[in-house]
Amino acid sequence: MSSSPTSSSSSDLAAAPETLTSMFDVACGVDFVIGTGQLTVRECLGLARHSVVRLEQSAGGDLEVRVHGVAVAHGEVAVIDDNAALRVTRISMPSGVGWE
Repeated sequence: MSSSPTSSSSSDLAAAPETLTSMFDVACGVDFVIGTGQLTVRECLGLARHSVVRLEQSAGGDLEVRVHGVAVAHGEVAVIDDNAALRVTRISMPSGVGWE
């Protein structure tokens, strides 16, 4: 995996609206969600090493990429030089965003 946190080129950034240029260096919390599920408090307290938690998503499905809790993309796991990575397969524009 490269040392750069993103693989955007300068030409990709040129397509962004000018109103966003002042935000290019703002750090955002990004979550890569493998799956979701529900547990009771009792079940959470009973978790131990090697516990298995059933997820609602099927195996092999796309991971969801969330920025500050908002879904922005989906992707699949990739391995690059023995490191885990994410290959983006679909971009999801959050609702309320006025540019495409």
